[in-house]
Amino acid sequence: PEGDTPEGTSPPEEEAALHGDAVGVEVGDLRPRFAELEAHLLHHGKVRHWSEWWEQYVERPLAGADHDTYRQVMVLIGSLFRRLRPTRADRLDRDEDRERYMWTRIRQHLARTGVDPADCLYVCGAFHAASRVEQFGLDSTAPDFEISPRTGTGWRYGLIPSSHSAIEAQFGLAPGSVSIAAASWTKAVSAARVTPYRLAGQPGERSRAGRGRAAGTPAPDGADGSVTDRLTGFLAAPPPLDGLDEAELRGWCVDIVRLARRNGYLASTADAIAVFEHSILLAGLRNRARPTPYDFADAAVTCIEKDVVPGRRDVRRLCEILLGGDRIGQVGYHALPPLARDVLDRLRPLGLDLEKRTVQRALLDLTATPELAACSDLLWLLRHLLPADAVRPIMGERRLGHRSIQESWDLALGRNQRALIELGYEGVTVEQVLEQRLRRAVRAPDATAAGALAAVEDALRLLDSPRLVDDLGTRAVELLAAERTVDDAPDVLRRIRRLLAHYRATTAALPAWCEAFMTTGYAHYCTLLPSAFVDDEAGTRQVGAMLGFLFSLESVALSLGCDRSQLELAVAQCHPEAPAKVALLWAARHQLGLLPLTELRARCAELLANPLVVPAFPQYLAGFVHALEPVPGLAPFVVETMSTAFARLPDPVLLPWLPTLITTLRDQGPELVPLLVREAGRTFPGGLTELDAWVPPWQRPAGGTPTAAPLPAGRVTPLL
Repeated sequence: PEGDTPEGTSPPEEEAALHGDAVGVEVGDLRPRFAELEAHLLHHGKVRHWSEWWEQYVERPLAGADHDTYRQVMVLIGSLFRRLRPTRADRLDRDEDRERYMWTRIRQHLARTGVDPADCLYVCGAFHAASRVEQFGLDSTAPDFEISPRTGTGWRYGLIPSSHSAIEAQFGLAPGSVSIAAASWTKAVSAARVTPYRLAGQPGERSRAGRGRAAGTPAPDGADGSVTDRLTGFLAAPPPLDGLDEAELRGWCVDIVRLARRNGYLASTADAIAVFEHSILLAGLRNRARPTPYDFADAAVTCIEKDVVPGRRDVRRLCEILLGGDRIGQVGYHALPPLARDVLDRLRPLGLDLEKRTVQRALLDLTATPELAACSDLLWLLRHLLPADAVRPIMGERRLGHRSIQESWDLALGRNQRALIELGYEGVTVEQVLEQRLRRAVRAPDATAAGALAAVEDALRLLDSPRLVDDLGTRAVELLAAERTVDDAPDVLRRIRRLLAHYRATTAALPAWCEAFMTTGYAHYCTLLPSAFVDDEAGTRQVGAMLGFLFSLESVALSLGCDRSQLELAVAQCHPEAPAKVALLWAARHQLGLLPLTELRARCAELLANPLVVPAFPQYLAGFVHALEPVPGLAPFVVETMSTAFARLPDPVLLPWLPTLITTLRDQGPELVPLLVREAGRTFPGGLTELDAWVPPWQRPAGGTPTAAPLPAGRVTPLL
């Protein structure tokens, strides 16, 4: 804190900085910091960001320099950066401690292994090319830096495949700057006809014998091996525009027009000529002798991009793609975490090179080759954990109690290597990671009973762990009892029905958690039913799902000790006002035997006879449609009610009413409409010839049955 320093004294770091001729400068704080220097360089260099300035005034002029010249420039720049330290240089002090640690470890390693320093390579940035720390260099006689003992933190396998965009984000560079630097490096290597150094065993292009010279053996500039000074005035005299650069610029202009046309731009040869001329013009306005990739990108945006972008990519993004795009690296097998190596080892029976970046098709015939069943199980696990395009099933599915005998997969693990490596941060095996995620999901603050049941399904489908299923099911019971809303009631009903069907087909008795879920859910929904009927936030779909749970699963709940009087009391306390919920209540009372079908039919007839209620009648129909979930036996009555409405309502009322009916059914009960369609197909005649003599079942006299058609006369008629 500022107030910790006594008045009249200076902090220790400020006193340490007061030395020599720089006393006045330090006291007055007249030395510019890096931010001021950067703004000055960008303004006078006529560039937008630091990456462009560095490319234009450092990398390009030094492209043909030798090692000593390049090192001299880096030392000068690093010294400048060190002098531009902030007022409170805590970060610089930490950087210097890192340097002391680094050089101490380097000297310890050389002393332990006996490696000749001439065979070693020191890779660093400009900031660390020269340093004032005592331990810098191998000739230093300063004592080693005191290193604290190693902590108990485990190594988390931080090595992940890097990319150009990741490097730009990490170091705060402009988008596309790394791709432009890579293109400039490739051009410089080709122009100098040198062979870049590459580690043995690395994947890449094959080296061509006799092409270029080795990059590590530059010829001396003078006869005595002296180094020529190439620094003086190199910013004032950039290299002139030569034929090679003009050819490269023309190629860029032609390629960007081709890319633009593929992405929907109306570009032509005239645009390519305009981009070429504008690139040279922009370079001249910015005091450059030849256009840079940044000049070319600005010229392409000016000449090609109009008011709107026709596709997903704008012209600047197309320029980045043209100049190299985003390159994603790859981590070797031996550097992968144990989980990633385990996945590749377990999928080796497929006979595919899964480290490739291409999409590969895997065909599994589990009947002919049962040994591939383990690969199938692992692929379904990865399908659940990795992005959708990493492991994609083409044929086959994995449901509760169902396993496909043939499967087909599109695998792109090499392209999604980062996601696979990040799984290794969470565990040692894929099964362990999935178990941890399922447990974490049901223990999250926003966990719901429906989500817990989904976790139970995933555990049953993907993992053979009864203990995990019991824990997740017990948590689902706790979450259901703690819920105070019915938003997830449809999902809960669908999932518990599926789980009950699975256990009835595979086990002799329901598990303990499932019995507890049924009894808790029956009492829970009976308690919430009266408030849900009058709550405006509880939709008709949710209330219908609650009734579906109470009625369709009533036999299971009653067999486990529940009392039906709970449901009867809950229905008696319901007093809804919304038309759809009123229809649901009528259906519930009909299911309980409190409302006969004749009375229900009479009430609907009264609604149709009341002109004030007719506009709201589609909402009553929507309620009856949702009632098919708990009371599927009402399907004939719903068809009857809808047919009666179509028959009795006049056209001036029916025509405006139909769009409302269609939108209501589509929005509130789309999955139940097919049930109505099937019931209507059974009710109505199948041909036009039968329609004139057809009598609706609800209009036939009580106790009457359709007269059977006369049988044809013949020898077997007396026998019949």
